[in-house]
Amino acid sequence: MKIEVCLESVESVIAAERGGADRVEFCADLFEGGITPSLGAFKTARKHTTIPMMVMIRPRGGDFCYSNLEFEAMKEDVQLFKDAGADGLVFGILKPNGEIDVERSRQIIELVRPCQVTFHRAFDMTPDPYAALETLIDLGVDRILTSGQEPTAMEGVLTLRKLVKQAGDRVIIMPASGINERNFTYLQKQIGAKEYHLFLPGVAESKMEFRPGHIYMGGLLRQPEFHLSHTNEKRVQSAVALKESN
Repeated sequence: MKIEVCLESVESVIAAERGGADRVEFCADLFEGGITPSLGAFKTARKHTTIPMMVMIRPRGGDFCYSNLEFEAMKEDVQLFKDAGADGLVFGILKPNGEIDVERSRQIIELVRPCQVTFHRAFDMTPDPYAALETLIDLGVDRILTSGQEPTAMEGVLTLRKLVKQAGDRVIIMPASGINERNFTYLQKQIGAKEYHLFLPGVAESKMEFRPGHIYMGGLLRQPEFHLSHTNEKRVQSAVALKESN
């Protein structure tokens, strides 16, 4: 069984490695569900750690139906991160009707190889998860990140169990969304997957002493300006201990 930790900073990669995680998914802007991180951040994390890193290839938040220019940018990013030492890439592309965009996905997969390929939770936005599973198996992805087409894995547990059974040894189903050290054991027993995707943050206080309270760097829906979110090493250790006891 493997635990992958979803994160968005160099500090978090270091904390996940120290906590004993098997792998990380490196993103930026998890508030948007994760987009492509900066190449500089990835290269810095790679320099300071040896943990396997999957890198998110997603040019923006929102849906997964991309323009020609966005798709071109995705292919450029794949090559950049592959050349920089990524262990694998994470992506998802859909057609307007919600089905897997087979042709574009095939192009991305060919660029990524021989690195690993994960199809992310765009899978959860498809109209038929069982048909989408077979499509992705035919495309040859290594794993599928999914919450069972529900907001969280806890709510999607029945579908996740069915997907794991249908997939067999043909592809890895990696449950995600809302999985943490509190519910990990329960979900593992219910689903029976081989890999799990966890988000285990902690809050670090900003070092800023001068804090003007009337200026904001984002829109109306805001995260706190002076609280920094990083992966919590102790929470990772707790989840890893649960994995090893099961």
